[in-house]
Formats: sequence, structure tokens, C-alpha cells
Amino acid sequence: MKWQQTTLNCRGTLLHLERPIVMGIINVTPDSFYAASRYDQPDDLLSKAEQMVSDGVTILDIGGMSSRPGAKVIDLHVEEKRVLPAVELIRKEFPDLLISIDTVQSDVAKGALDRGAHIVNDISAGRIDPAIWQIALEARAPYVLMHMKEIPETMQDDPHYEDVVIDVLDFLIEKAGKLVELGMVDIIVDPGFGFGKTVTDNFKLMTDLHVFKILEKPIMVGLSRKSFVTRSLDTSSKAKDALTGTTALHMVALQQGAKILRAHDVKEAMQCIDLWTMLQQ
Repeated sequence: MKWQQTTLNCRGTLLHLERPIVMGIINVTPDSFYAASRYDQPDDLLSKAEQMVSDGVTILDIGGMSSRPGAKVIDLHVEEKRVLPAVELIRKEFPDLLISIDTVQSDVAKGALDRGAHIVNDISAGRIDPAIWQIALEARAPYVLMHMKEIPETMQDDPHYEDVVIDVLDFLIEKAGKLVELGMVDIIVDPGFGFGKTVTDNFKLMTDLHVFKILEKPIMVGLSRKSFVTRSLDTSSKAKDALTGTTALHMVALQQGAKILRAHDVKEAMQCIDLWTMLQQ
């Protein structure tokens, strides 16, 4: 079995990944693709965070910019106004909880880290704002390195790969190598389900997810309620109908070596991990 890094230093807090964990999704944006994940009022935000903590979440991932197909990078100050108060509030109310900042902008990442965030989750792999790598490095924050074809605005414009698994793997090897050269130690890799991939591409990545163990880094999957799930089941289905399909694919991802499930539905993802753990005994 290929060795995988199972401990991350999250700015002084050790995160152990011998057993998989859940990263809960908190969107402080009005246009996220899944309406039920949007929280723009402090009371709603705290209520959802409290529920996720009760359900067993390890990391809360806070984002202020939609990355749905066709979305544009928003104004820096708009994003800061959305996410920085949210990070401060969560940090104050849940001081022992790990916080991830979901952003492509270095200034947003720095502001969140200054307010107590622990992890930088950048869907662009530093291609939109290269300075974000240095921000994560200086803060000694683990960095989520994700593959995305193009940018959200254009990523679903007829995506094509010679071999999606090899192409994504080559991309992650190259970028991870550059991060290591800079001195980055704690890197999480994410193949980027739904980010510039066809339905067929997504299922090919799922089938061969174990291949990414060659990177020797923790694998995160973000497939929660995405359109490739609903489109595969029923073309009339929406994100609100995708919990069962998401949970089924979460089990496959765990069997393939995923260590972090980025999910809207923490309770169900944790139940999936519990059952997977029993299967390992």
C-alpha cells in the first residue's frame, strides 16, 4: 500500500488522518449552487456551525465566492466583507475547531489567517493569484491543492483530456513539486470533481482515485451534491435531491483512499466514515 501522510501541522494544531474526517461547507455567499448551504446572518451561521460540530465535523471550510460553472472572481472587498467576520465569529465561538478559508485571493487568505484560520483551500492552485502560495507558506498553514481546468467562468466550456486521470495527476505532481521546493510541508490534494470535467471524467477519477496515493499526500474529495451526481441519476434532479448519491460516492472515495470528505451534510458523511471504519476491522 502506498504511504500517505497522515498528520498535518495546522499552525500548531496537529490534525491526525489515520481515520478519515469531514470538512463541513459553510458558504457566506448569496449564489452558491446549493441554496441550503448559504448563511449570511450571524445567528444562522452559528447555528449551522454548532450543528456541524455536534455531528462530528473536524474542519469548517468558509467561502465567500461561488465557484459554480460560469462564476466570476468577485471583488476583493466584497469577499473580505463576507468571510472575515464569519471567520472571526466561528473562531470566537468554537476556539478548538479547525477553520479552512476557501478563496483564490491572497489578501482574503491572509485576512482569514490573521483572524485565526488554519488551512488555505485554493481551487485555482495559485493560478489566479500566485501570491496565495507565499501567504500560506509564511503562515505555516496547510494548503489544499486542487485541479481545475481553466477558471470557474470557463471550466465547463467543452472540457477535454487525453486521459483525465493522467492529466490531473501530472498537474498535481507539477504543482506539488513547486510547493515543496518553496518549503511547503503540509499539502492536501484534491482532484477537483466537477471543476472542468464531464460526467464521464468525474466517474473515471472516482474509479481511479487510488492512483493519487502516489503523491503521498492526504486526498480530499469535494463531490457533495454536485451536478454530475444528479445528472447521473435523473436529469430533472437538483442539488437538494443529491444526498443519497453523494453518500454512495463518499463510500467509494473512502475505499479508494480519500482522507477528507468535504461535505454539506456532516452527519451523513460521518456515518459513512463510521461504516467504512467497521469494514476495515
